[in-house]
Amino acid sequence: MPGQKPERRQPLRKCVGCNEMKPKKELIRAVKSPQGEVALDRTGKAPGRGAYLCPDAACLRKAHKAHRLERAFSCRIPDEIYQQLEEGLLTDA
Repeated sequence: MPGQKPERRQPLRKCVGCNEMKPKKELIRAVKSPQGEVALDRTGKAPGRGAYLCPDAACLRKAHKAHRLERAFSCRIPDEIYQQLEEGLLTDA
């Protein structure tokens, strides 16, 4: 129709926990900073390597069990970091 803008496609990302493709806005980005720190990135704009998770602690547990974040970031991630990520997911949920 004339005068209407075409609907923009939303970018899709895959959750490393459940392996489902979802709109980027529905997922939370975990980021490994250039200094090697792993944290949740609520803005989606922090510098570093990113991996996406559903805002669900169960997906984070699946990713931890299968070492998917470690594979995505090419480094070992201590259990304390996973605990901090889970607490971050639970406090914002």
